[in-house]
Formats: sequence, C-alpha cells, structure tokens
Amino acid sequence: MTTTSGRPDPTGTAPAADEVAEELLGFLTDRTKTTWEPDQDLFAVGGMSSLFAMQLVVHLEKTYDIVISGADLMLDNFRTVDAMVRLVGRLATPGDATGHAGG
Repeated sequence: MTTTSGRPDPTGTAPAADEVAEELLGFLTDRTKTTWEPDQDLFAVGGMSSLFAMQLVVHLEKTYDIVISGADLMLDNFRTVDAMVRLVGRLATPGDATGHAGG
C-alpha cells in the first residue's frame, strides 16, 4: 500500500497493484500526453525512448522505494504498465533481498 504521496507505506507492505497501475498510467499520461492501456506495449507504439525508459526507472525507484538493477533492467519489465506493476510488486515485497531498498 502506498501513502497519499505515492511513497510506500511505512509499515513495509507492498503497494497494491491497482494503486501502482493507476499511478503509472497517470505518470505516463502526464509525460507523453497520451492515454495508455495497462497491457499496451509502450515501445511498439513509439511511447518510449531509451532516455524516457531511464526516467521511468528513476521514477519507479523513487516512488516505490525500490532498487532496479541487473536482470530487472530488462526491457520486458518496462514494456507495459502491467509488467511494471509486477516488477514493483516483486521488488517492494518485504524481505525480498533482490530489490527492496527500505527496512
């Protein structure tokens, strides 16, 4: 669960998938001035450049207090909002040593 600021809940629980999806869709719409579907391939329709993909990584890390590195930087993890929701859910899960930056 996230707080109203979009930051992870300090109780250490993973953010709700629907909240992550809503926040990401809003972020993408604000940045690209395009409306996106959760399962729409952002790269196939020209929605993202490599520079924007890196901005998205930074946004996800800051918003959800996660670290995205190594194999998690695969393009497929950022291809759709649904894929990013799964990535955030996995990395923000308490006790997940592969990416949770919080305590």
